[in-house]
Amino acid sequence: MSNEKSPFIVEGKLADNERLKRESNNLRGTITTDLKDDLTGGFTADNFQLIRFHGMYQQDDRDIRAERAKQKLEPLHNVMLRARLPGGVITPDQWLAIDKFAADHTMYGSIRLTTRQTFQFHGVLKPKIKSMHQMLNKVGIDSIATAGDVNRNVLCTSNPVESELHLQAFEWAKKISEHLLPKTRAYAEIWLDGEKVETTEKPVEPILGDNYLPRKFKTTVVIPPQNDVDVHANDLNFVAIAENGQLIGFNVLVGGGLAMTHGDKSTYPRKASDFGFIPLENTLDVAAAVVTTQRDWGNRVNRKNAKTKYTLERVGVDNFKAEVEKRAGVTFQDSRAYEFTGRGDRFGWVEGIDGKYHLTVFIENGRILDYPGKTLKTGCAEIAKIHKGDFRLTANQNLIIAGVAPQDKDKIEALAREHGLIAPSISNQRLDSMACVALPTCPLAMAEAERYLPDAVTELEGLLAKHGLEEDSVIFRVTGCPNGCGRAMLSEVGLVGKGPGKYNLHLGGNREGTRIPRMYRENISEQEIMAELDSLFGQWAKDREAGEAFGDYVVRAGVVKPVVDSARDFYDEIYSHKAATTN
Repeated sequence: MSNEKSPFIVEGKLADNERLKRESNNLRGTITTDLKDDLTGGFTADNFQLIRFHGMYQQDDRDIRAERAKQKLEPLHNVMLRARLPGGVITPDQWLAIDKFAADHTMYGSIRLTTRQTFQFHGVLKPKIKSMHQMLNKVGIDSIATAGDVNRNVLCTSNPVESELHLQAFEWAKKISEHLLPKTRAYAEIWLDGEKVETTEKPVEPILGDNYLPRKFKTTVVIPPQNDVDVHANDLNFVAIAENGQLIGFNVLVGGGLAMTHGDKSTYPRKASDFGFIPLENTLDVAAAVVTTQRDWGNRVNRKNAKTKYTLERVGVDNFKAEVEKRAGVTFQDSRAYEFTGRGDRFGWVEGIDGKYHLTVFIENGRILDYPGKTLKTGCAEIAKIHKGDFRLTANQNLIIAGVAPQDKDKIEALAREHGLIAPSISNQRLDSMACVALPTCPLAMAEAERYLPDAVTELEGLLAKHGLEEDSVIFRVTGCPNGCGRAMLSEVGLVGKGPGKYNLHLGGNREGTRIPRMYRENISEQEIMAELDSLFGQWAKDREAGEAFGDYVVRAGVVKPVVDSARDFYDEIYSHKAATTN
């Protein structure tokens, strides 16, 4: 961290995570000692937090926690691992390796595609953790910095059609990821039996600092007109600007984020601020400058206000931007024009400009597992055995089988149909719905999300049909807690878990992902949610303007006030249920 005392540094007693990072010996802690302790299936003391910097969260099966407690057993501790996969690109050989590990060595047997454009293993027991990392390393994958107070997996628009432009953007996503990675060798030493490097000086993290960042940090590269990575959910975003099909630079958006804390009005979702345009050659310098400014100015006293979005609100956008320009040695140009027209994935076959074909398949909740009559996991593995292109994981939890030669198209499609990867009919509503994992594995979950979503969508489909809206849909997101993994705060209809079977209902985002929804009803049941939407869908069907989306309708009709500046108006008094239904 810089020695220069800035007036923008928050003074006070540092959060305990700052002690933890400072005393961790650059993320080593005593993890190796914990690995040898077979008296517990978990990690102890600081190591419980430190393993996050290595891409893992300690979890347990909450469905059986109470029963194990009755038996005087500790919770069934295990870890969830999230891989580092910039841009979500993975080879068939890599896919087969992770498929085998999931089947042989995880409690649930599944591969989980995430909203961070990567995959997760759930339910890895302690004796298998080290072999998991070594398997990933053998096939060229790691989990460095996919959690913890660092820059996490870098997202990139999954755009197989404009293949040359996508390749250029994807290469920048990889460069940014590598540039911002921790430089400590702790990961290699602990998990890969790497040689310990003894030095007389403490290892230096030139970008992250030896105390790393105040809080997690998320970065994307997005190619308009698809906002499929939800730029406003991220700290740092590079919006690709192209001329004649060639990437020439980026508009830089800073300070987005969706997480909040129930009952704490000092926390709120925030859209990213547009800093302006930079040529390609400035990309890595600007990325480092944004990260180091947040490193030095971010709140290390109160973790709930430690994200970049709060730093911008506290110090001012202009001051933060000026500091980035100073550190990067650049001056932002005026932003170049661009437009987002959608953020969903292109399902089915599309042909790229290179003459190759790309098949996007819908994976509900991103959970790849074999189900009765729908053997998704086996199907993906069978395709991987013959596929000569690559796989691309999308930020919407779906899978693209990319780079298929014309002569291989029929074979790939036959396998996809045989195993249920191509379903006879999937509604627009199901394609536009998403949830985080939540129960039973996430320790933060207050309500169901992944397990509730399929039935909730079926109910929504029925309500839409009831009002003659079968061909329409709403961007529907469910998250089990207010931390934002399911990106409900960029949906037209968002449910945020409040307790078992209870959610806050948010309305009024838009289809492009550029408006935050407002809370409409607080702490209501699943039945109450559907009753509210039944009434509102009826109003929408009757009073909508031509082609008007649901989120735009509820704002225009006065059902909810639009969120204009979430730092100041997100918690403005919402329209009461009575007022909304009488407008």
